[in-house]
Amino acid sequence: MTFHRHKPLYAPRGAVATSQPLAASAGLDVLRRGGNAVDAAVATAIALTVVQPGSNDIGGDLFAIVWDGTRLHGLNASGRSPAALTPDRVPGGMPERGWLPVTVPGAPAGWRDLHARFGALPFADLFTDAIAYAERGFPVSPEIARAWDRSVAQYARLAGEEYAEWGRIFTVGGASHSPRRAPRAGERWANPGAARTLRLIAETCAGAFYTGEVASALAEHAARTGGLVTAADLAAHSSSWVDPIPVSYRGHEVWELPPNGQGVAALVALGILDGVDLAALPPAERLHWQIEAMKLGFADAFEYVADPDRVVVPPPALLAPEYLAARRREIGERAALPEPGEPARGGTVYLCTADADGLMVSLIQSNYMGFGSFVAVPGYGFGLQNRGLGFRPEPDHPNGVGPCRRPFHTIIPGFLTRGGAPVGPFGVMGGHMQPQGHLQVITSTVDGLDPQAALGAPRWYWQSGRAVLVEDGLADAATLSELERRGHEITVGREPSTFGYGQAIWRLPGGGYVAGSEPRADGCAAGY
Repeated sequence: MTFHRHKPLYAPRGAVATSQPLAASAGLDVLRRGGNAVDAAVATAIALTVVQPGSNDIGGDLFAIVWDGTRLHGLNASGRSPAALTPDRVPGGMPERGWLPVTVPGAPAGWRDLHARFGALPFADLFTDAIAYAERGFPVSPEIARAWDRSVAQYARLAGEEYAEWGRIFTVGGASHSPRRAPRAGERWANPGAARTLRLIAETCAGAFYTGEVASALAEHAARTGGLVTAADLAAHSSSWVDPIPVSYRGHEVWELPPNGQGVAALVALGILDGVDLAALPPAERLHWQIEAMKLGFADAFEYVADPDRVVVPPPALLAPEYLAARRREIGERAALPEPGEPARGGTVYLCTADADGLMVSLIQSNYMGFGSFVAVPGYGFGLQNRGLGFRPEPDHPNGVGPCRRPFHTIIPGFLTRGGAPVGPFGVMGGHMQPQGHLQVITSTVDGLDPQAALGAPRWYWQSGRAVLVEDGLADAATLSELERRGHEITVGREPSTFGYGQAIWRLPGGGYVAGSEPRADGCAAGY
């Protein structure tokens, strides 16, 4: 078994890359036992709920893209809002925490549905490592411990019965001389309640989660502490198989999932940049074009991305060459405040896997905002996401808050092809950094960098308005000064998590794979 953190991993048969080494090991073990890339992806995703809590959990959502050897398949395993969530419930806007932003968790159904269509090993075999880590414990890794500590500080400001169980599960200590806190790096932490839940999901192919024991416990806890999620909401949940959508970029095709994810933001930006010779531009102008294209992509995504059943502008309209050309003409010399265009109308973990037969998976799952809602189900060891925060407060907006709707989602898996042939899966986690990370990893890759180098290159992050964070080493002082002359408000950011965590696996022309894993995170690429 080979692990690499700062140099690319080359593997002859299969590879797994993700943000926590124990989860990567769980996926690799499945490959070595005869499982395929989908089995490995599901096992890795399940393990991540235990070893990287906060960034994701059993109560989160999932999206995936699968290359089956011939074509791409997309899975939207995001959950919907409760039937009782009406605009009058949130007159002042959606709160960040508590029950109101909780949507039905989609991850367990996503694991089941991916496996049912593509898996090779028995479903229950994919839970072995995750259950063992939850039951017996594991030493917490450094970056996860840092993020966990920040979340405990946020939790300390919350009050209410609905939050009590989260503290019992996800903090340690509690003696008179030792207040409850996050586990420290290297400290062993276990979650027997999660082991119980994962065993039930494994034994029932997720049935217990949506219509059985776990569903009953979740619905009872909601009814007792002010939540809107009911047994009927859980029983009504279903994933959706969708067709990924592409845009051309310098002889390649970049693929994302259609709404309700924000992947179209990355595609619009890359489609704009496809008409610009970035390599011929001075550094400041090259960065200016990337940032301005990304702003336009976000403006369109924020205006038009919504529940697939409520989308008023379909993605092909946003990606039409004539529309992208018109958006390209809007970019001038100075930083602008983006507005949506008028097209023709019609807390996250990422992982990727590949096997010896050419099956490849790009998968992302998340709570949102570090531990999501801070609401956890007593006795079952997991917290619930707060994805309802993605709804717009205007009820007449396509993404307006309402019952039984999927909200705007930040998490997006990506896939790269060239002339229709697979290059491989990639992704960058981190809220609205995700499409920006996709753009930067893809432009670096097409410029010739290997996955590890593309992931390790310094990044920029557009926040809002004209504010842009840049990572140390991205550009020299003269380049930054030129960006400021153009109207960008530049700040050097020194918190690594601000710039996202990502992974990628590319197919090698002679067989095998080259993989990379984010140097800003605890993870690794593993292969055999």
